Amino acid sequence: MRFSDFYHRLVVPLAQPLDGATFVVFRAQDGYACCMRLCDLLADDVLLADGIGDGGLGIEHGAPLRLVAPAHYGYKNVKHLAAIEFWKDRRNYRFPFPYPDLMDHPRGRVAFEERARYVPAWLIRIVYRALMPGARRKMRKALEHYRDGL
Repeated sequence: MRFSDFYHRLVVPLAQPLDGATFVVFRAQDGYACCMRLCDLLADDVLLADGIGDGGLGIEHGAPLRLVAPAHYGYKNVKHLAAIEFWKDRRNYRFPFPYPDLMDHPRGRVAFEERARYVPAWLIRIVYRALMPGARRKMRKALEHYRDGL
């Protein structure tokens, strides 16, 4: 479902978000969180996905629900969604531990290489590359734990 359809058909009439809400915080089941501008989320290509094609999403792809925002970096595409919050501003938002706030960008658009605030994109590229092996190991371990529990 397009995020804009979800917002206009369900959120506005049923939840009545704060007047002037301009940011949306997505919270995942594992504690991860991400903040995005509402105006970016209302683009036609932004989705809330619960499946791929005719099948389910699968745990490795973010089941039961995930955000898909193609114009934004992967860290903005939250998997395993548990909550969606509408905020007037992002003053009290903090990027989740163990990531420092400077690694989050208010928009995170790929076309503008908005990887992080206050730090040049080339430097963040190096940091992210160094973090990738650990993130992959953590994901593999979490998937094994999940599958062992089934």
